[in-house]
Amino acid sequence: MTQPSPQGAIIWQRQNLRELPKFRDGTGYLYLEHTRLEQDGRGVRAYHPEGMLTVPIANLSVLLLGPGCSVSHEAVKALSDTGCSLLWVGEGGVRLYASGLGETRSAARLHRQAMLWAHPQSRLKVVRQMYAMRFPEGLPDDLTLQQIRGREGARMRDAYARYSAAHGVKWDARQYRQQDWDRATPINKAVSAGNACLYGLAHAAILSMGYSPALGFVHTGKLLSFVYDVADLYKVEVVLPVAFREAATPGDDLERRVRTGLRDHMTRLRLLERMAADLVHLLGGDDPDPEPSAPGDLWDPGGNATGGKNYAGDDPGSRS
Repeated sequence: MTQPSPQGAIIWQRQNLRELPKFRDGTGYLYLEHTRLEQDGRGVRAYHPEGMLTVPIANLSVLLLGPGCSVSHEAVKALSDTGCSLLWVGEGGVRLYASGLGETRSAARLHRQAMLWAHPQSRLKVVRQMYAMRFPEGLPDDLTLQQIRGREGARMRDAYARYSAAHGVKWDARQYRQQDWDRATPINKAVSAGNACLYGLAHAAILSMGYSPALGFVHTGKLLSFVYDVADLYKVEVVLPVAFREAATPGDDLERRVRTGLRDHMTRLRLLERMAADLVHLLGGDDPDPEPSAPGDLWDPGGNATGGKNYAGDDPGSRS
């Protein structure tokens, strides 16, 4: 958005966030390594030893900054204005170290998540919804949570067996050896690398939409509990086909092949759009972001009071 100044120069104005593309409408994510990001007008340019590219920030949902990346203050501001989430990650986007601001400027979704999480009945309802999403045939209403977990264990066991038979990859058990990575089997390395990528995307979706990654419903007690909840909705569909396919393919650099294969698979599935819609569905609908320049409300036991207002009146302490 621009307007001419009296001197004829172009003045950039802060863009209305209501006009910006949402996370669900984004084209996906971009991963960079050994790159310097700098602002160029309202855009951002990435300078790499092999060349320069203009980052399509207008419809980019997540920018993953890997090893060797640096970003200028002005570039961060431009990315923030377009609602693009910044994530500082390990090599290949496998581990997430820190995150920047997402597109939302409202706490309404976080408040709704916290209320659903804090009450056992509403939390149990969300948990059952999450499990039901994994079973297209549905789940009987009279199953206990323990019985549902049993069915989920059987579903995962059958999924591993199915992909093992389809790709001719021997499968014994799921093992994640963070402290002894080299001794893990190739298929376990492939699944772990794929899960890490899916966690990164789920984390980005949660932050971009204004939810808390710590308030998990199925998982609990970890700062990324809700990330694990969301990622588990898609693991069988997203990670396993790529992990088993690449584990069955001869060649080196298995983890890189899994990451690039997942990137293409996620794009085909329009996973960003699905994650956004599923989060809104699971956590009880959505509200539009408030005007970003408007003051926040004031909490009151009888209902929020309008913020940015002097309540002194003639009698300090009254609200008239």
